[in-house]
Amino acid sequence: MLFGIIAACEIGFWVVLLAGLTARYALRMRRLSTVLLVCVPLVDVVLLVATVIDLRGGAVAGITHGLAAAYIGFSVAFGHSTIRWADQRFAHRFAGGPEPWRPPKHGMARARHEWKEFGKAVIAWAIACVLLLAAIAMVGDSDRTAALTGWIARLTGVLAIWSLWPITYTIWPAKPKQTEADPVGEGTPQR
Repeated sequence: MLFGIIAACEIGFWVVLLAGLTARYALRMRRLSTVLLVCVPLVDVVLLVATVIDLRGGAVAGITHGLAAAYIGFSVAFGHSTIRWADQRFAHRFAGGPEPWRPPKHGMARARHEWKEFGKAVIAWAIACVLLLAAIAMVGDSDRTAALTGWIARLTGVLAIWSLWPITYTIWPAKPKQTEADPVGEGTPQR
């Protein structure tokens, strides 16, 4: 049951987001758009309430409870940037807005971008871990919440792997690719 609610919340996130952006750019209904976009975080509240009700009802914590915490953490940490990403594309496509922002590809600018994304991942990890620890404390039965402890370790492992991207971009910054028109690879004509 909870897995279905998680799937419904993921679908609901995108449906409410697309409805809000469609109202803003295609229908030119700014107030309705604002109301719909403000409702996007309510999807997380629905999932949180469903998870608490399930655990309070005596359910043994399983993979879906851990997944719910991870989803909420990710949604809170990355939700704003996801909405901004979609908004830029809708504005460009339907309202003649500027080209959507793209992350830098090279050098220390790319490293800074990767550290910023990693910072969001740390926030997502922290929120998910707090939710998992709160669920463990709320249930108060280590036999029923053993899976949640495993999720903390799993999420920590994912965070450790994620850290490799900003570290490698910092140590070995990406360089522009050499093209046939630029055989030296410096980006300026040789004189």
